[in-house]
Amino acid sequence: MDYLSLIDRSKLHYKRSDVTPIFADPAAFSALVNDLLKPWQDTHTRIDRVVGTDALGFIVGTALALKIGVGFVPLRKGGKLPVKHERVSFQDYSGTEKIFELRADPWPQGTSVLLSDEWIETGATARAAVELIERTGGVVVGITAIAFRKNERTAALWSRYRCHGVWPEQA
Repeated sequence: MDYLSLIDRSKLHYKRSDVTPIFADPAAFSALVNDLLKPWQDTHTRIDRVVGTDALGFIVGTALALKIGVGFVPLRKGGKLPVKHERVSFQDYSGTEKIFELRADPWPQGTSVLLSDEWIETGATARAAVELIERTGGVVVGITAIAFRKNERTAALWSRYRCHGVWPEQA
């Protein structure tokens, strides 16, 4: 199944493309999930939790967690968590100030975490997510996204973590 053909590319730039048609097609969504997990399926890497970033990372991350039989932990936008939490502020790809929040004490120290998202262009959201995961005792074992660009802004993530994206660079 060529699920990438379902992405609505009617906008001129991929950052404005819509991946949600993949979610509406069960076969395509299943193929996407399998491809997002490929780097971790044939290894002995332990994954205890999947973390997804607000909002489409919730959909992708929940599907990944269900597929491998582990829990899902959401990284919420600032001001959304009604319980004690950790937070980090960052500037997204557009330069807009954003905040992520993560429930305080979301897991035991040393929990192996796979971070998932829809798009990683500049790495800003991924770096903020990694900061929260590590600050709360999690160990990032990888980062997976539908589109994960390799560029000078994401180079540190690619060099430090096992990273994976399924949308080709030329898209």
